[in-house]
Amino acid sequence: MIFKHVILSSSHRTGLLSGFQRLRSERKMCDVVLEAGGVYFPCHRALLASSSEYFWALFGETTTERLAGSISLSALTPEGLDVILDFLYSGWLSISPSTLPVVLEAARYLQVETAVSICERFMTDGLSAENCCFYANLAERHALSDVLEASNQKIAMEMGTLLQESRDDLLELNLQSLMVVLDADEIPGVKELELVKLALDWLDENGPLPLLKSNLLLSRLRFGLVAASDFSNLSHRAMSTPLIRSQLTRALEYHRMGPTQPIRQSRQSTLRVSPSCVVLVGGGSSAGWPDKQMLAFDYKHRKFSSLSSCVPLRVKNHCVCSVGGFLFLIGGEEVQEVDVDGKSFTVETSNQVWRYDPRFDCWLQDESMLERRAQFTCCVVDDVIYAIGGRHTRPNMNTHTSVASVEYFDMSTGVWRRGATMPCPLYGHASAVLDNSIFVNQGDIWEKRASMSIARFSHRLATVNGYIYALLGMYEPFCDIERYDSQSDHWTRLRPLLMGSFNYGMVSTPSGNLMVFGGRRWRDGQEVIVKSVLEYDTKKDHWREICQLPRPLTGAESSAALFSTSLGYMFHPVSSPVSLEGNRCRYIPRYLVKCLKSKIF
Repeated sequence: MIFKHVILSSSHRTGLLSGFQRLRSERKMCDVVLEAGGVYFPCHRALLASSSEYFWALFGETTTERLAGSISLSALTPEGLDVILDFLYSGWLSISPSTLPVVLEAARYLQVETAVSICERFMTDGLSAENCCFYANLAERHALSDVLEASNQKIAMEMGTLLQESRDDLLELNLQSLMVVLDADEIPGVKELELVKLALDWLDENGPLPLLKSNLLLSRLRFGLVAASDFSNLSHRAMSTPLIRSQLTRALEYHRMGPTQPIRQSRQSTLRVSPSCVVLVGGGSSAGWPDKQMLAFDYKHRKFSSLSSCVPLRVKNHCVCSVGGFLFLIGGEEVQEVDVDGKSFTVETSNQVWRYDPRFDCWLQDESMLERRAQFTCCVVDDVIYAIGGRHTRPNMNTHTSVASVEYFDMSTGVWRRGATMPCPLYGHASAVLDNSIFVNQGDIWEKRASMSIARFSHRLATVNGYIYALLGMYEPFCDIERYDSQSDHWTRLRPLLMGSFNYGMVSTPSGNLMVFGGRRWRDGQEVIVKSVLEYDTKKDHWREICQLPRPLTGAESSAALFSTSLGYMFHPVSSPVSLEGNRCRYIPRYLVKCLKSKIF
């Protein structure tokens, strides 16, 4: 048997193209002339046919052009044809934003797919706020689906800048792209009213459109995010169709729902926000004097920003939860100044309930709880808010009373109702929701579960991927983390955090990790307030610091809420387990009880 060796010479292929390029530049052995816009290009049939599907078909055996000495390409510009011919003869494509339209036109027309792919990559890699509308129109014209999708996403994310600086580009946007953008779930920093005005201006600029197309465009707007007072300014013939009128009617009905709005969500009232936005409410640089400023944290970009709206009262040891895109601030201890110098203040336990509407950046007061509560826990199950345990301070007295009561907020009626009482009074405890049941560290309706390995106070519970995690507390000797498996009713010790903290904010991320914001820790025998933002990877059992807060922050331990675009549900942190009287620490429970939801009512 004779073995043959096959060896590839890349230099031969390069030399072959170089040879053709030299023959073309010297106009030797050219057997066809291409003409575009009055400019002539001598070429070689064999190379053109081997490089382009268009020329392969053009020079076929049965075509009249196969023996023609000159072929006119009137659909192309001389500049575009010249660049594509250079590419066929050399393998190098000369391209810039200004020449891209004619080059892409020539590459598409002549079916040089490798050149089209290079143009696509050039556009995708160079997307910016300045060219995204232009690239979207170009991609739509030439059916470049990947570039079109990337351009549309860029337009949505840069809409705030485009409305201010490049509104004319938006008005020239193709209809398909505009509909996709108005259908986006995330358009940061832009009020829905601005999008409505853009759509109506686009119709004036590009209309009149058939009724079906204008309805398709306007139906992508979310009129529930437009204030009812602004509806009167939206007079336009396209708004008078039965479909759009019905959407406006539903939006007005939504605005009149009051306390029931959180459980009456639809796509029309869902915020166009990132699912990785965390809001910190309350807390401050001093343990006794909470701020009224709210901080927003963009988890994806690791950036903090201050919201324009302030918390309606200075409060600590409160609870925060989220339902239907609304943030609820519940109970706590209200701190008020006594003198103008701010050197003395009073603290009174509150039963107030405030609802923050991020659609219009405002706070609304809902029905107050039946009892005043601080250092209690708050959970959401099936869009019902539960307030569990806690303590309150008697007015004008320095005595504290802990409670075992449970109450829940019925949003369909806007009323708080009594729930199943806990086995004993408890405050400063932690709770979490798993499988529509509430677990509390602390049986008619309460069922005792396995105890934690460590007695904890001022810690947190969080549910991630079907497990309950217990994190960090004030009086525990180590900074151990534990995970509870409800199927086996068993706790597992995990990797501890080297430096413990308490009075921090905590929230779950979409990836299933846990984040800890600020808090206090002991250093050299003293309490210090920290700025660190820590992330715990539940899959790898690993801690890391990802960034720092703009300022030291404590007291926001139960005030982080993760806003999500999913309807009717948001992740939420809960409060702290304790049993303290006066300045003496009595007994810190380590056990876990489960509330059986089927009997709670």
